[in-house]
Amino acid sequence: MSSRAFRRSAIVAAAFGASALVLAGCSGDGGGSETVNPDEPITLTVSTFNDFGYTDALLQEYMDENPNVTIVHNIAATSNDARANYFQKLGNTGLADIEAIEVDWLPEVMEYSDLLAPVPADLTSRWLDWKVEMATDPDGNLIGYGTDIGPEAVCYRTDLLEAAGMPTDPDAVAELLTGDWDTYFSVGQQYVDSTGKAWFDSAGATYQGMINQVEAAYEDPATGEIIATTNPEVEDIYNAVLDASATQSAHLQQWGDDWFAGLANGDYATMLCPGWMLGVISGNAPDVTTWNVANVFPGGGGNWGGSYLTVPANGANVAAAQQLADWLTAPDQQIQAFESAGTFPSQVEALADPVLLDSTNEYFNNAPVGAIFTDRANAVDVVPFKGQYYFQINDAMQQALTRVEDGTQNPQQSWDQWVSEVDLIG
Repeated sequence: MSSRAFRRSAIVAAAFGASALVLAGCSGDGGGSETVNPDEPITLTVSTFNDFGYTDALLQEYMDENPNVTIVHNIAATSNDARANYFQKLGNTGLADIEAIEVDWLPEVMEYSDLLAPVPADLTSRWLDWKVEMATDPDGNLIGYGTDIGPEAVCYRTDLLEAAGMPTDPDAVAELLTGDWDTYFSVGQQYVDSTGKAWFDSAGATYQGMINQVEAAYEDPATGEIIATTNPEVEDIYNAVLDASATQSAHLQQWGDDWFAGLANGDYATMLCPGWMLGVISGNAPDVTTWNVANVFPGGGGNWGGSYLTVPANGANVAAAQQLADWLTAPDQQIQAFESAGTFPSQVEALADPVLLDSTNEYFNNAPVGAIFTDRANAVDVVPFKGQYYFQINDAMQQALTRVEDGTQNPQQSWDQWVSEVDLIG
């Protein structure tokens, strides 16, 4: 692993514990970095992906407070598109003043951390310790403003479970699914046997929830050596999810058109559901009234995803961009983003906010989502190590799972191809 590679602290494993939610004493209005009041009108571009909860009304609030600032918000179709654009242009020209990155890119981003404007040191205490540690480079510079984290629950369709004669009350569903992945797949097979319909959306999405519970799946934290193809945990999860997929999956690749349609069409009864997924579901199935959330996750707890805002150091308005990134990730704005898109805050003051803890989601039948995802965050006891090759290896694995689900290859053929592809990485 190179000298600029990602470093991981022992603090990560316990980061979601109750102690991590203690208030850090930072102000509720941002205010950490130096205030910039441009004398002339400027335009700040913000590039994100999926749904960060940055509504037009939220951005307008900032523009009203800063009348010489116009914000243009660009949203990439997928995080893969955003990643390709980011690494193609970082250090050159063409990036936005503020660029969102996904946590899985961090090891690669760290290789170029000197091309990013550091977060002011007086802001670092606002986020969970592990959120800061993950985005701190070897020189001690925090290179990203933490946005969300992804504690996971299970989302489900009450109408589909009812048709199978299964419980539909959230507490009862949580009790039904409490246990390990064998429990989840066993209940799923009961559902399939009763209805003839799919239990979950795709092997790839389910695999992601499973692999995120493995502390070191693809690379050795001490040496950076790729261990993915010889790690028995990886192969066991691959086989387990494909065994279940044969009868229980809707075979709808996540983020594909058919997958989005399936959210509305009832093509699957359950799906793994980090907090940010709530906005994806409600946004793509606005007329469905039967989605709900259960306070449970197979294996106990899991975190999927999370993002940061970065400021390219060669931007035209770096100081103003830093001020906007500061504001967007301050407690009030993280709460607003959560209410808009379900993006669960990483900001410690926001995590203790009664607005969050008492929050319900009308779309999900008034589920107490604030309390649910706080519980789910506290259930996480493993934050997996992700080295510089994590994204490439995991992306190749997702393609391997898709090849099996679409019938292009059988599980062994696809595994063998994945092994060959991983052998060429590094």
